Amino acid sequence: MKPKTKMIHSGINTDELTGAVSVPIYQVSTYKQEAVGKHRGYEYSRTGNPTRFALEELIKELENGVAGFAFGSGMAAITAVMMLLQSGDHVIMTDDVYGGTYRVMSHVLDRFNIESTFVDSSIPEQVTAAINDKTRAIYIETPTNPLLKITDLRKISDIAKAHNLLLIVDNTFNTPYWQQPLDLGADIVVHSATKYIGGHSDVVAGLVVVNSTELKDKLHFIQNSTGGILGPQDAWLLMRGIKTLALRMEAHEQNAKKVVSFLTEHPKVKKVYYPGLSKHPGHDIAKNQASGFGGMISFDVGSLELAEQVLSRVKYFTLAESLGAVESLISLPAKMTHASIPKDRREALGITDGLIRISVGIEDGDDLVNDLNQALQD
Repeated sequence: MKPKTKMIHSGINTDELTGAVSVPIYQVSTYKQEAVGKHRGYEYSRTGNPTRFALEELIKELENGVAGFAFGSGMAAITAVMMLLQSGDHVIMTDDVYGGTYRVMSHVLDRFNIESTFVDSSIPEQVTAAINDKTRAIYIETPTNPLLKITDLRKISDIAKAHNLLLIVDNTFNTPYWQQPLDLGADIVVHSATKYIGGHSDVVAGLVVVNSTELKDKLHFIQNSTGGILGPQDAWLLMRGIKTLALRMEAHEQNAKKVVSFLTEHPKVKKVYYPGLSKHPGHDIAKNQASGFGGMISFDVGSLELAEQVLSRVKYFTLAESLGAVESLISLPAKMTHASIPKDRREALGITDGLIRISVGIEDGDDLVNDLNQALQD
Protein backbone atom coordinates (compact mmCIF):
# COMPACT_ATOMS: atom_id res chain seq x y z
CA MET A 1 0.00 0.00 0.00
CA LYS A 2 1.46 3.36 -1.02
CA PRO A 3 1.60 6.25 1.48
CA LYS A 4 -1.38 8.23 0.18
CA THR A 5 -3.58 5.15 0.18
CA LYS A 6 -2.30 4.21 3.62
CA MET A 7 -3.60 7.49 5.07
CA ILE A 8 -7.12 6.59 3.96
CA HIS A 9 -7.34 2.83 4.39
CA SER A 10 -5.24 1.99 7.46
CA GLY A 11 -6.65 1.08 10.83
CA ILE A 12 -10.37 0.71 11.46
CA ASN A 13 -12.07 2.77 8.77
CA THR A 14 -15.64 1.48 8.93
CA ASP A 15 -18.16 0.73 11.68
CA GLU A 16 -18.89 -3.00 11.88
CA LEU A 17 -22.32 -2.47 13.40
CA THR A 18 -23.75 -0.06 10.80
CA GLY A 19 -21.27 -0.06 7.91
CA ALA A 20 -20.64 3.66 8.38
CA VAL A 21 -17.48 4.72 6.50
CA SER A 22 -16.57 7.10 9.32
CA VAL A 23 -15.95 5.57 12.74
CA PRO A 24 -18.67 6.93 15.06
CA ILE A 25 -17.95 9.13 18.05
CA TYR A 26 -18.63 6.83 20.98
CA GLN A 27 -19.46 9.48 23.56
CA VAL A 28 -19.69 7.08 26.45
CA SER A 29 -18.00 6.58 29.81
CA THR A 30 -19.02 3.02 30.68
CA TYR A 31 -20.36 -0.12 28.99
CA LYS A 32 -23.06 -2.67 29.83
CA GLN A 33 -21.60 -6.04 30.81
CA GLU A 34 -23.38 -9.30 30.01
CA ALA A 35 -22.27 -10.73 33.35
CA VAL A 36 -19.72 -9.91 36.02
CA GLY A 37 -16.40 -9.58 34.21
CA LYS A 38 -17.96 -10.52 30.86
CA HIS A 39 -17.95 -7.58 28.43
CA ARG A 40 -17.55 -6.91 24.70
CA GLY A 41 -14.03 -5.57 24.86
CA TYR A 42 -14.81 -2.34 26.65
CA GLU A 43 -15.64 -1.72 30.30
CA TYR A 44 -14.64 1.89 31.07
CA SER A 45 -13.55 4.61 28.66
CA ARG A 46 -10.37 5.57 30.51
CA THR A 47 -9.20 2.02 29.81
CA GLY A 48 -10.53 1.85 26.27
CA ASN A 49 -12.98 3.61 23.96
CA PRO A 50 -13.90 2.41 20.44
CA THR A 51 -13.26 5.80 18.81
CA ARG A 52 -9.93 6.26 20.55
CA PHE A 53 -8.97 2.67 19.77
CA ALA A 54 -9.66 3.25 16.07
CA LEU A 55 -7.27 6.22 16.13
CA GLU A 56 -4.67 4.23 18.06
CA GLU A 57 -4.86 1.42 15.51
CA LEU A 58 -4.52 3.96 12.70
CA ILE A 59 -1.39 5.66 14.03
CA LYS A 60 0.08 2.24 14.88
CA GLU A 61 -0.18 1.20 11.24
CA LEU A 62 1.04 4.53 9.87
CA GLU A 63 4.19 4.32 12.03
CA ASN A 64 4.64 0.56 11.42
CA GLY A 65 4.50 -0.18 15.13
CA VAL A 66 3.06 -2.75 17.53
CA ALA A 67 0.63 -0.48 19.41
CA GLY A 68 -0.58 3.11 19.43
CA PHE A 69 -1.78 5.33 22.28
CA ALA A 70 -3.76 8.58 22.22
CA PHE A 71 -3.34 11.24 24.92
CA GLY A 72 -4.95 14.56 25.80
CA SER A 73 -1.94 16.57 24.54
CA GLY A 74 1.54 16.15 23.15
CA MET A 75 2.99 16.92 26.56
CA ALA A 76 0.73 14.31 28.18
CA ALA A 77 2.09 11.80 25.68
CA ILE A 78 5.71 12.73 26.39
CA THR A 79 5.13 12.65 30.16
CA ALA A 80 3.55 9.19 29.94
CA VAL A 81 6.54 7.92 27.97
CA MET A 82 8.93 9.34 30.56
CA MET A 83 6.99 7.46 33.26
CA LEU A 84 8.51 4.31 31.80
CA LEU A 85 11.66 5.44 33.63
CA GLN A 86 12.52 5.04 37.30
CA SER A 87 13.74 7.53 39.88
CA GLY A 88 17.49 7.87 39.44
CA ASP A 89 17.42 7.25 35.69
CA HIS A 90 19.14 9.54 33.20
CA VAL A 91 17.94 10.66 29.74
CA ILE A 92 19.97 12.22 26.94
CA MET A 93 17.92 14.87 25.11
CA THR A 94 18.33 16.83 21.89
CA ASP A 95 19.50 20.30 22.96
CA ASP A 96 17.32 22.26 20.52
CA VAL A 97 14.15 20.70 21.89
CA TYR A 98 10.63 22.11 22.13
CA GLY A 99 10.33 24.47 25.10
CA GLY A 100 7.55 22.45 26.70
CA THR A 101 9.67 19.31 26.60
CA TYR A 102 12.60 21.19 28.13
CA ARG A 103 10.29 22.54 30.84
CA VAL A 104 8.81 19.17 31.85
CA MET A 105 12.23 17.54 31.98
CA SER A 106 13.97 20.40 33.81
CA HIS A 107 11.25 21.61 36.17
CA VAL A 108 8.84 18.70 36.70
CA LEU A 109 10.41 15.30 36.17
CA ASP A 110 13.65 16.40 37.78
CA ARG A 111 11.67 16.55 41.04
CA PHE A 112 11.31 12.77 40.75
CA ASN A 113 15.06 12.39 40.29
CA ILE A 114 14.93 11.78 36.53
CA GLU A 115 18.00 13.55 35.23
CA SER A 116 18.38 15.06 31.75
CA THR A 117 21.45 16.01 29.76
CA PHE A 118 20.94 18.15 26.66
CA VAL A 119 23.39 17.64 23.80
CA ASP A 120 23.59 18.40 20.10
CA SER A 121 22.27 15.06 18.87
CA SER A 122 23.18 15.94 15.28
CA ILE A 123 26.72 15.15 16.46
CA PRO A 124 26.58 11.45 17.47
CA GLU A 125 29.83 11.73 19.41
CA GLN A 126 28.14 14.13 21.85
CA VAL A 127 25.41 11.56 22.48
CA THR A 128 27.94 8.82 23.17
CA ALA A 129 29.96 11.09 25.47
CA ALA A 130 26.86 11.88 27.56
CA ILE A 131 26.06 8.24 28.36
CA ASN A 132 26.66 7.16 31.95
CA ASP A 133 25.76 4.14 34.06
CA LYS A 134 22.34 5.66 34.89
CA THR A 135 21.37 6.44 31.29
CA ARG A 136 18.25 4.60 30.19
CA ALA A 137 17.00 6.50 27.15
CA ILE A 138 17.87 8.88 24.32
CA TYR A 139 15.22 11.39 23.25
CA ILE A 140 15.52 12.92 19.78
CA GLU A 141 13.71 15.64 17.86
CA THR A 142 14.48 15.68 14.15
CA PRO A 143 13.98 18.17 12.63
CA THR A 144 14.32 20.21 15.81
CA ASN A 145 12.21 23.09 16.97
CA PRO A 146 12.97 25.85 15.99
CA LEU A 147 16.43 25.50 14.36
CA LEU A 148 15.50 22.45 12.27
CA LYS A 149 18.67 20.54 13.05
CA ILE A 150 18.80 17.00 11.69
CA THR A 151 19.86 13.94 13.67
CA ASP A 152 20.92 10.74 11.92
CA LEU A 153 18.44 8.29 13.43
CA ARG A 154 20.25 5.20 12.18
CA LYS A 155 23.48 6.26 13.89
CA ILE A 156 21.71 7.14 17.14
CA SER A 157 19.85 3.83 16.98
CA ASP A 158 23.18 2.00 16.74
CA ILE A 159 24.42 3.90 19.81
CA ALA A 160 21.21 3.15 21.73
CA LYS A 161 21.34 -0.56 20.92
CA ALA A 162 25.03 -0.81 21.81
CA HIS A 163 24.24 0.55 25.29
CA ASN A 164 20.82 -1.11 25.72
CA LEU A 165 18.98 2.24 25.77
CA LEU A 166 15.50 3.18 24.64
CA LEU A 167 15.42 5.46 21.61
CA ILE A 168 12.47 7.88 21.68
CA VAL A 169 11.81 10.11 18.66
CA ASP A 170 9.50 13.12 18.40
CA ASN A 171 8.17 12.88 14.84
CA THR A 172 5.82 15.87 15.03
CA PHE A 173 7.41 17.96 12.27
CA ASN A 174 7.74 15.23 9.66
CA THR A 175 4.67 13.10 10.52
CA PRO A 176 4.48 9.45 9.46
CA TYR A 177 3.85 10.61 5.90
CA TRP A 178 7.44 11.84 5.52
CA GLN A 179 9.33 9.78 8.12
CA GLN A 180 8.95 6.50 10.04
CA PRO A 181 11.43 6.48 12.96
CA LEU A 182 10.57 2.92 14.05
CA ASP A 183 11.81 1.67 10.68
CA LEU A 184 15.05 3.57 11.32
CA GLY A 185 15.65 1.90 14.69
CA ALA A 186 13.59 3.88 17.22
CA ASP A 187 11.69 2.11 20.01
CA ILE A 188 9.06 4.79 20.64
CA VAL A 189 7.63 7.57 18.47
CA VAL A 190 5.75 10.54 19.92
CA HIS A 191 3.66 13.19 18.20
CA SER A 192 2.05 16.41 19.17
CA ALA A 193 -0.99 15.50 17.09
CA THR A 194 -2.24 19.04 17.68
CA LYS A 195 0.03 20.00 14.81
CA TYR A 196 0.14 18.44 11.33
CA ILE A 197 -1.80 15.29 12.14
CA GLY A 198 -4.84 17.30 13.24
CA GLY A 199 -3.96 20.06 10.83
CA HIS A 200 -6.87 22.44 11.40
CA SER A 201 -6.15 24.23 14.71
CA ASP A 202 -9.16 22.60 16.33
CA VAL A 203 -7.78 19.83 18.53
CA VAL A 204 -5.10 19.33 21.18
CA ALA A 205 -3.76 15.78 21.33
CA GLY A 206 -0.72 13.54 21.62
CA LEU A 207 0.07 10.17 20.07
CA VAL A 208 2.62 7.48 20.89
CA VAL A 209 3.61 4.34 18.96
CA VAL A 210 5.82 1.58 20.37
CA ASN A 211 7.72 -1.23 18.69
CA SER A 212 7.29 -4.10 21.16
CA THR A 213 4.67 -5.97 23.15
CA GLU A 214 6.64 -5.26 26.33
CA LEU A 215 6.45 -1.49 25.78
CA LYS A 216 2.80 -1.82 24.76
CA ASP A 217 1.89 -3.46 28.07
CA LYS A 218 3.91 -1.00 30.14
CA LEU A 219 2.57 2.11 28.41
CA HIS A 220 -1.03 0.90 28.49
CA PHE A 221 -0.68 0.39 32.24
CA ILE A 222 0.62 3.96 32.58
CA GLN A 223 -2.09 5.40 30.32
CA ASN A 224 -4.86 3.64 32.22
CA SER A 225 -3.36 4.41 35.64
CA THR A 226 -2.67 8.11 35.12
CA GLY A 227 -5.64 8.79 32.85
CA GLY A 228 -4.30 11.41 30.45
CA ILE A 229 -6.41 10.01 27.64
CA LEU A 230 -7.83 11.65 24.51
CA GLY A 231 -11.60 12.09 24.33
CA PRO A 232 -13.62 10.46 21.54
CA GLN A 233 -14.55 13.67 19.73
CA ASP A 234 -10.93 14.74 19.50
CA ALA A 235 -9.95 11.23 18.39
CA TRP A 236 -12.50 11.49 15.59
CA LEU A 237 -11.12 14.88 14.53
CA LEU A 238 -7.63 13.40 14.26
CA MET A 239 -8.85 10.51 12.12
CA ARG A 240 -10.55 13.00 9.84
CA GLY A 241 -7.36 15.08 9.67
CA ILE A 242 -5.23 12.08 8.78
CA LYS A 243 -7.35 11.38 5.70
CA THR A 244 -5.94 14.56 4.10
CA LEU A 245 -2.49 14.42 5.72
CA ALA A 246 -0.67 13.36 2.57
CA LEU A 247 -2.20 16.12 0.46
CA ARG A 248 -1.58 18.72 3.13
CA MET A 249 2.05 17.75 3.75
CA GLU A 250 2.80 18.01 0.04
CA ALA A 251 1.09 21.39 -0.19
CA HIS A 252 2.97 22.65 2.89
CA GLU A 253 6.28 21.65 1.38
CA GLN A 254 5.51 23.11 -2.05
CA ASN A 255 4.74 26.48 -0.47
CA ALA A 256 7.73 26.24 1.87
CA LYS A 257 10.08 25.92 -1.06
CA LYS A 258 8.69 29.14 -2.57
CA VAL A 259 9.06 30.99 0.72
CA VAL A 260 12.59 29.69 1.28
CA SER A 261 13.62 30.78 -2.21
CA PHE A 262 12.41 34.29 -1.42
CA LEU A 263 13.96 34.49 2.04
CA THR A 264 17.41 33.30 0.98
CA GLU A 265 17.62 36.19 -1.51
CA HIS A 266 16.28 38.93 0.77
CA PRO A 267 18.96 41.37 2.01
CA LYS A 268 17.38 41.79 5.46
CA VAL A 269 17.36 38.07 6.18
CA LYS A 270 20.61 37.03 7.86
CA LYS A 271 20.07 33.29 7.88
CA VAL A 272 17.46 30.74 6.80
CA TYR A 273 16.96 27.38 8.49
CA TYR A 274 15.28 24.77 6.27
CA PRO A 275 16.35 21.12 5.75
CA GLY A 276 15.49 21.33 2.06
CA LEU A 277 18.33 23.78 1.43
CA SER A 278 21.40 21.97 0.10
CA LYS A 279 23.61 24.06 2.42
CA HIS A 280 21.53 23.26 5.51
CA PRO A 281 23.53 21.14 7.99
CA GLY A 282 22.09 17.65 7.83
CA HIS A 283 20.45 18.13 4.42
CA ASP A 284 21.85 14.86 3.07
CA ILE A 285 20.79 12.97 6.20
CA ALA A 286 17.28 14.42 6.00
CA LYS A 287 17.08 13.45 2.35
CA ASN A 288 18.19 9.92 3.20
CA GLN A 289 15.92 9.19 6.17
CA ALA A 290 12.77 11.13 5.20
CA SER A 291 10.84 11.43 1.96
CA GLY A 292 10.14 15.17 2.37
CA PHE A 293 11.47 18.31 4.03
CA GLY A 294 8.22 19.64 5.49
CA GLY A 295 6.69 23.07 5.93
CA MET A 296 8.62 24.55 8.85
CA ILE A 297 11.05 27.42 8.29
CA SER A 298 13.00 29.62 10.68
CA PHE A 299 14.86 32.75 9.64
CA ASP A 300 16.87 35.38 11.47
CA VAL A 301 16.36 39.06 10.66
CA GLY A 302 19.08 40.22 13.02
CA SER A 303 17.12 42.15 15.63
CA LEU A 304 14.06 42.01 17.86
CA GLU A 305 12.89 45.31 16.39
CA LEU A 306 12.73 44.02 12.83
CA ALA A 307 11.27 40.70 13.93
CA GLU A 308 8.45 42.46 15.75
CA GLN A 309 7.86 44.65 12.69
CA VAL A 310 7.44 41.56 10.51
CA LEU A 311 5.07 39.92 12.99
CA SER A 312 2.95 43.08 13.24
CA ARG A 313 2.69 43.64 9.48
CA VAL A 314 1.91 40.21 8.04
CA LYS A 315 -1.65 39.65 6.83
CA TYR A 316 -1.75 35.99 5.84
CA PHE A 317 0.49 34.66 8.62
CA THR A 318 -1.38 34.43 11.91
CA LEU A 319 0.63 35.39 14.99
CA ALA A 320 0.02 32.37 17.19
CA GLU A 321 1.55 29.49 19.10
CA SER A 322 1.51 26.05 17.48
CA LEU A 323 2.22 24.92 13.92
CA GLY A 324 1.18 22.48 11.23
CA ALA A 325 -2.23 23.96 10.41
CA VAL A 326 -3.80 24.71 7.04
CA GLU A 327 -3.37 28.40 7.80
CA SER A 328 0.14 29.86 7.93
CA LEU A 329 1.35 30.69 11.44
CA ILE A 330 4.20 32.91 12.58
CA SER A 331 5.92 33.23 15.93
CA LEU A 332 8.93 34.58 17.77
CA PRO A 333 10.39 31.54 19.58
CA ALA A 334 12.48 33.56 22.06
CA LYS A 335 9.34 35.29 23.35
CA MET A 336 6.77 32.57 22.74
CA THR A 337 7.33 28.82 22.32
CA HIS A 338 10.82 28.87 23.86
CA ALA A 339 10.37 31.61 26.45
CA SER A 340 10.61 28.99 29.21
CA ILE A 341 14.23 28.32 28.21
CA PRO A 342 16.69 30.68 29.95
CA LYS A 343 17.97 33.51 27.73
CA ASP A 344 21.63 32.50 27.97
CA ARG A 345 20.77 28.96 26.92
CA ARG A 346 18.60 30.21 24.03
CA GLU A 347 21.40 32.39 22.75
CA ALA A 348 23.92 29.56 23.06
CA LEU A 349 21.64 27.41 20.91
CA GLY A 350 21.14 30.14 18.32
CA ILE A 351 17.57 31.03 19.28
CA THR A 352 18.11 34.78 19.00
CA ASP A 353 15.60 37.56 19.59
CA GLY A 354 15.55 38.10 15.83
CA LEU A 355 14.68 34.50 14.98
CA ILE A 356 11.25 34.08 13.39
CA ARG A 357 9.60 30.70 12.95
CA ILE A 358 6.91 30.17 10.35
CA SER A 359 4.64 27.23 9.76
CA VAL A 360 3.80 27.49 6.08
CA GLY A 361 0.15 26.79 5.37
CA ILE A 362 -1.65 25.69 2.23
CA GLU A 363 -2.68 29.13 0.96
CA ASP A 364 -1.44 30.33 -2.43
CA GLY A 365 2.34 30.36 -2.20
CA ASP A 366 2.70 33.63 -4.10
CA ASP A 367 0.41 35.39 -1.61
CA LEU A 368 2.60 34.19 1.25
CA VAL A 369 5.78 35.44 -0.43
CA ASN A 370 4.22 38.81 -1.19
CA ASP A 371 3.03 39.09 2.40
CA LEU A 372 6.50 38.52 3.81
CA ASN A 373 7.97 40.90 1.25
CA GLN A 374 5.76 43.81 2.32
CA ALA A 375 6.35 43.01 6.00
CA LEU A 376 10.13 43.30 5.54
CA GLN A 377 10.04 46.62 3.72
CA ASP A 378 11.25 49.84 5.36
